[in-house]
Amino acid sequence: MEPERAFYDLQVRFARTAARLAGLPLPAALLDCTNLYVRFGAGRAFDSAHPLWEAYLSGFDESASLADQCEWTWRHVQRCPTHEAAPQVVASFGCFSYAREPRGGVRLHFNARTDHGMSSLDIRQIDARRDELRQLVSHVREHLHAHEGASHDPLVLGTSWLYNVPAYRRIFSVAYVASAQPIARLRALSLWGQFLDRYGRVREDAAAILLARIEGERAFDSLLSCFPLQALAVHAPVSMFQAFLGK
Repeated sequence: MEPERAFYDLQVRFARTAARLAGLPLPAALLDCTNLYVRFGAGRAFDSAHPLWEAYLSGFDESASLADQCEWTWRHVQRCPTHEAAPQVVASFGCFSYAREPRGGVRLHFNARTDHGMSSLDIRQIDARRDELRQLVSHVREHLHAHEGASHDPLVLGTSWLYNVPAYRRIFSVAYVASAQPIARLRALSLWGQFLDRYGRVREDAAAILLARIEGERAFDSLLSCFPLQALAVHAPVSMFQAFLGK
């Protein structure tokens, strides 16, 4: 999924407000308060000296109009390896995939799609989603056991705005969803992804809510609460998934 231009425009607009309220240079707000660095394909180190980021800032005029800043951002996107913005995964099963966590365990990812003309979160697709999870859990057990020192019951971790959505939550066990805690991740798609549909188009209603709320804000620390949904971090051991899903 390649996000449309409006997704980048939205983030530039947000960064301008963040910079003003925090008293930051706009380049700093673009780096710390948007998902642009990742979307450019620069990775997740958020190194301001990365060539892709330096190339972006070299043509970004802080004194230019919003329209010109958005135009330059979009032009830069066209030259970047945006396909590298996707997380590195070990294996994929339908809508779900997972990556190894540096400190142990695995991180769950979800990629929405259309199944037989239906949303992947349609209630009629719940058995398919749980079967994909079942395959993923089986693969996790087999794969991690092959690594010396790996836990026999690793944690499955997830972070996403989607854990606010009943149609997504119902795929999982109550215990997994109950572990949800809000997490501040202004740089991550786990927060910004709420503005995209499965085709990469901006959800105009959600974007309008954000823009209306930040217009009236007077404090930088309140900006995160302007998002319609927050990113939630969840976790549960693989054994809990296995018990819930069965074999």
